[in-house]
Amino acid sequence: MLSSRTNMSTEDFPDDYNIPKFGWKVKMDHVFEEKWNQNLRPRWHQIYQFIPLALRYVVYHMYNAFHSRQPLMNYIKMETGKQIYGAPIGGIGGGTIGRGYRGEFCRFQLRPGRVEYNTVPANNFIVTVQDSQNKTVYQKVLSTYPKPKKQLSAWEWDFDGSQAEYTALYPRAWSVFRIPDYSLTLVCRQVSPVIPDNYKDSTLPGAVFVWTVHNEGTEMLHVSITFTFKNGCGRKDDRDPNCVSTTLDRKAENGTQAVGVQISHRMDAMDYTYGLAVKKKDGVSISRMLRFDPAGSGADIWDRLLEKGELWAEPETCNPTASGEQLGAAVCSRLSVPASSSLDTEMALVWDMPKVHFQSWHTRYYTTQDFTTASVSGSEEGARQTSASVLCAYALENFAQWEEAIDKWQQPILDDSDLPEWYISALFNELYFVADGGTVWLVHNDKNIDPTYDPRHKYGRFAYLEGHEYRMYNTYDVHFYASFALAMLWPKLQEVLQYDIRDTLEQENKTQRWHLYDGKSQDRKVKNTVPHDVGDPEEDPFKLINAYPIHDVSEWRDLNLKYVLQVWRDFSLTKNERYLADMWASCKKVMDTAEAWDTDGDGLIENNGSPDQTYDTWVMKGPSAYCGGLWLAALYCMHKMAVHFADTDAIDKYAALLERGKQSFEEKLWNGQYYDFDSSQSSHSKSVMSDQLCGQWYLRACGVTDEVFPSENVKSALKTIFRLNVMGFCEGRMGAVNGVLPSGQVDTTTIQSEEVWTGVVYGLCALMIHENMEEEAFLTAGGMFNTVYNRIGLGFETPEALYEKDHYRAIGYMRPLAIWAMQLAWQQRKNHKLPSHKHYAEV
Repeated sequence: MLSSRTNMSTEDFPDDYNIPKFGWKVKMDHVFEEKWNQNLRPRWHQIYQFIPLALRYVVYHMYNAFHSRQPLMNYIKMETGKQIYGAPIGGIGGGTIGRGYRGEFCRFQLRPGRVEYNTVPANNFIVTVQDSQNKTVYQKVLSTYPKPKKQLSAWEWDFDGSQAEYTALYPRAWSVFRIPDYSLTLVCRQVSPVIPDNYKDSTLPGAVFVWTVHNEGTEMLHVSITFTFKNGCGRKDDRDPNCVSTTLDRKAENGTQAVGVQISHRMDAMDYTYGLAVKKKDGVSISRMLRFDPAGSGADIWDRLLEKGELWAEPETCNPTASGEQLGAAVCSRLSVPASSSLDTEMALVWDMPKVHFQSWHTRYYTTQDFTTASVSGSEEGARQTSASVLCAYALENFAQWEEAIDKWQQPILDDSDLPEWYISALFNELYFVADGGTVWLVHNDKNIDPTYDPRHKYGRFAYLEGHEYRMYNTYDVHFYASFALAMLWPKLQEVLQYDIRDTLEQENKTQRWHLYDGKSQDRKVKNTVPHDVGDPEEDPFKLINAYPIHDVSEWRDLNLKYVLQVWRDFSLTKNERYLADMWASCKKVMDTAEAWDTDGDGLIENNGSPDQTYDTWVMKGPSAYCGGLWLAALYCMHKMAVHFADTDAIDKYAALLERGKQSFEEKLWNGQYYDFDSSQSSHSKSVMSDQLCGQWYLRACGVTDEVFPSENVKSALKTIFRLNVMGFCEGRMGAVNGVLPSGQVDTTTIQSEEVWTGVVYGLCALMIHENMEEEAFLTAGGMFNTVYNRIGLGFETPEALYEKDHYRAIGYMRPLAIWAMQLAWQQRKNHKLPSHKHYAEV
């Protein structure tokens, strides 16, 4: 039986603590036994293939190092998953901060396009327990993360992990800490404002921590929760001078008052402020500390709490730091909890970085929202409407409404008894990447956009990285899979992304790009081609597009087709007539470009004998199942659009092309069981590709029931994939491997043919659900989920690829958001009265 739990039992989460039944659950002393990494050694024949590319890559890497730039994809220094992550905090597009399941603050994404894998010990919660006589009987850091070797030596870090549990159901998480010697249980509920179809609160860069103190003993206890935080992200420039801290006091119009501290500094010339605050209310005593040394022993703050159970009364500001110094600050909430009762205290953490810099300055979208709801007190008179104090007050006043909206969204899925428990965990937790994918949500500053119809005028500009290690914004061949999350939950973000792509189509960039795959130089951007990406965060994204340096992407066979398919998919979900009208002309242009790839006039495009699509090491030549299937699906969608707009010439053109292409596709690729990888007659042309029906998947997601691909062929191909790529690979415990030879052996032609692509697996499983193979779908995806989250500990940094054993590639990747395609398929099937099969949960 697959589970979303790691060494957990239901009894670990009593109902009276309001811990959800669903989610990824783990004990805080858990250690993942399997230690995988990215240090894969390719096979000898694969090494031979890559020698020219590898040599050119070394030159590319050295060039970047000489110019003090990071390579887009660093294959020389790849990250190893730390097996520590839980749900990150923060809304969409304003930066995020990672949280570990053991309580740590880790992995910062405040600098746009940068992921910083730092755990900062000074960022923590401390509990102090005093008896009824105000004598301190217990004090600990509320984290089971190992004690730092140097700093904060006065703090006690040895909380018993066997007495603590963690549950993540993004965008919330719950941490339970038990202190049995004093019959005390602390529950921290972490809430980030990631709310579907909400384009205001979802932008807020911060989170709320609701601490519930359960005194299950027979005597009154005084319990203090102290929130400590330092400047920066755990980098060397944290020691730059002129960091200051000030008090934070702000009262909202509905009476909510935020009391705390704020830390202001600069990183990479970008100003930022952290805000920490407690919600003021009866029964809560608040104290704060404007400055402690996070690089020192920490004895000043620790001893004060140990002695008094609270912090000092502080002045409104402190002196700026000198060079080499860091600054920590803290806010403390003290509760007097009677025996056999519970009390809450709410804390907020926000970060305000209103302007970000690539090669030009941009303004974050959240700054356009009015979070003020309040009058300003004290030294903050005249503060911006999105200053740290404003954001803290707004968060503490509105988090209950956030949770109501989150419950309304999640509850129907949680209540669906036909869904497996692991799937519900995966569905919500994989959404972390929408906010935590190096995401930026910016004000669109192009004055030429139409303020009446163009959604970018109202909703700004959205971009996320291909992956934490693959630093390209809106990598379009990958977004094709991931886009279901946006299209279903934040359709306006999908629209603004599509408008940005549309506007790149007319662009040309004659700058010669030296491509690493073949050593040839071509134009960086060719007119009427969909770009691979909208730029590198170290260049000038949105202006300097196609940062990807390996192939000439103007010749990629999938990009133009994926644009058309997304347009029709979006319209099928939203019925937005204006959007479809605005995209129609550009769809015709990119299809005209793609039509030139049909070199023999048979109605089917040909691959050019290179890795000219998203599988960028896997060579396709001639008609291929992957690109040919996408082409037929795009032709079908173009025909539907032409009918919609009564464009008679286009109707005739695409109908004729589609009929001719369908016949050629079946004649050249169907072998009686599945569609051949390609028609090249190479050693791998008969490979069973798990993604061979990608075009059919998208058509079904659009609600198409017409037969573009014969239904009996689709069913036969899916059964073959399930038999060979799923059950024939690791006994079905790792999803579907990309390629399998007819003999049943894994296709080792290239490293990608023997990988499991997590996002592709979710897309495949979505099609299985569409085609009435629900049991196979959940078994396939469930095995992969169990590997990622429970075996190798890569939850909240799901990689692009898994190998049969010991290795993975590209942690923290965009494509696994495709799990939302499974949910779309499930919803469509349920709407057509899908029979109840409760045994899915026990696959």
